[in-house]
Order: sequence, then structure tokens, then C-alpha cells
Amino acid sequence: METGEWTTDSLTIANQEVTVQCGQMRQAELKFYPDNPRVYTILRGEEEASQDEIEQRLSAMDHVKRLIQSIRANGGLTDPVLVRDGDFVVLEGNSRLAAYRVLARTNPIKWGMIKVKLLPTDVSDDTVFALLGEYHIIGRQDWAPYEQAGYLWRRCQIHGVDPSRIASEMGMSSKLVSHLIMVYSFMREHGDDDVARWSYYDEFLKSYHIRKVRKADPTFDKVIVRKINTGEIPRAVDVREKVTAICRAGGRTLNTFIGTKGSLEKCFERAVSRGATNEWVNRLKKFRGLVCDPDTKDDFQEMSEDHLKKCVYELKKIHLAIDRILSALE
Repeated sequence: METGEWTTDSLTIANQEVTVQCGQMRQAELKFYPDNPRVYTILRGEEEASQDEIEQRLSAMDHVKRLIQSIRANGGLTDPVLVRDGDFVVLEGNSRLAAYRVLARTNPIKWGMIKVKLLPTDVSDDTVFALLGEYHIIGRQDWAPYEQAGYLWRRCQIHGVDPSRIASEMGMSSKLVSHLIMVYSFMREHGDDDVARWSYYDEFLKSYHIRKVRKADPTFDKVIVRKINTGEIPRAVDVREKVTAICRAGGRTLNTFIGTKGSLEKCFERAVSRGATNEWVNRLKKFRGLVCDPDTKDDFQEMSEDHLKKCVYELKKIHLAIDRILSALE
């Protein structure tokens, strides 16, 4: 490690002050951090990937190519990389390290040294994950949603941190944290680690109408994954609009979609013709389901007299309004 000029500073991580040393190091001595969410994503679970392989994959990414131009134009880094003392692993700033490695190929003297903040040797994994979350989820948010969710998933599954605590640390709702972890888990379970497909599964697992179908038919998940992988569902918006409409329509339309390849557009058109995308049709179907439920009569009979009178009053008003609407439409 280069000694040079070093100053002492501190970082606030997870409500604790961590002392760091600020200075410069030879970039050739530094190591990429395989558990960094962006690095972890490009490795796609290859635990034995070498440092050279990580460098090659990072260097080929568009955002690293842009970084190279920016660093060259600015004559160096604006933000130092965060390094753990002892093993010299770059906990934060792996893309910047990759950019420096590329620049050093043409000018090893100019790009041989890199700005660093050196964290203590004994900094815990829990602190490291909290640090990364503060940088990339609370802060500048430059991770893709898949990468953010991967960070949250590993924080929960590997480090055993409860989602409610993660939500508190990140300033997010527990519902959102749980949803992100659920989507990431779903993609892992179905063997799809394509970052670009995150939004497909995000929409798939958000929808109430899709959720009802999934509950009734355990094979539906595999059907959707297959249709996404083959390109039959070409856009995430098609999951939100077309698949949801088909699930709303149900019946033969849904069965055809599940059992037939290339049936998305045809089934969507059928769902539209059945009123699945018309809000009034859906509201009225929901109301009809409520009042036609065999248990509804019993519910009324078991009400207190006061509540029953109010319900009877509302039903009579609805009855009169329906008669007027039907008369106008006939």
C-alpha cells in the first residue's frame, strides 16, 4: 500500500460512526468485491469467478465505458472508492476500479494511483451491506431494481435481517421491501436472472386479478415464465394490461391463454370484447357477485334492526336508480 498523504475521516453507517483513512493506493493492489450487487448480478451466481473475469465483464458494460470517458475528462475521480483494509477489497466503487484498469492499459503511470477511503479491517458484513444500501437505495439509486432487490434479498436471506428492520434502515415501507424480495425470489426460483425482465415479474406479482388465478392454478406461474422467455409476452406493459385483462375475463378465455402457444393477442381481444377492460363492467360484475352470493340473504337477516333498515333503504335507492338507467337505455 502507498503511504503518502493520509487524513482521518469518518462515515456514519447504520447509526454508528466508522473511522476511515483517506488517501491514494495503487489500483493494481485492489480487488473487486464479488458480493457487491452489481458484480453479483453480472456473475449470475458464479461463485468461483476470478478477478480477471470480473474486470472483463465490468469493463464491457456501458456505464463503465461512460465512466472511463468521464474520469479521463476530469483527470481522476470525484468520489473515492471505499476499500476494506487488510484484504484491499473495493466494497463500493467496483465500476470505477474497472474504469481505472482500462485507462491504465494505455497510461499505467497516470492511472496507477486511485483515491480511496480505507475502512477498518474488522468492518462487519452487516455494516458493509448497510453502507451499500445507504449509497445505492437511499442515496443516488443507481442500481437497477433487480440489483436493489438482490441486495435486499441477500440482506434478509443470508444475513438474517428481518424485512421490517431493512425497511426502517432504508426509509422504505415494509410492504415495498417484502414485494421486492418476493419478486427477486420468484425470478431465482424460476431460473430467470435477466435484469431486463425485472419489470415483467414486478407487474405479474403486483396484480390482484393475476394473484387470484395463481392461487387457483399453481401451473400459471410456469406458463407466464415460459411466455416471457419465448417472447410471446414482449413487454412488461403487456403483463399489466393484457394478462391482467385475460385473468379478469377468466373462463374459456383464460383457459385458452394457458393452454395455447401464441394466444396472448387473441385472448386479449376476446377479454376486451367481454368487457374485461371496461371499468363499469367490472364494477357491476363485482356488485352482482356480492348481492347474488347465497350468503348475502343470511347476512342481512343476522343484522341488527338499525343496520338492516339502513341496508333496505340503500337497496331501494339502488333499485330505483337501476330502473331509471335501464329505462333510458332501452
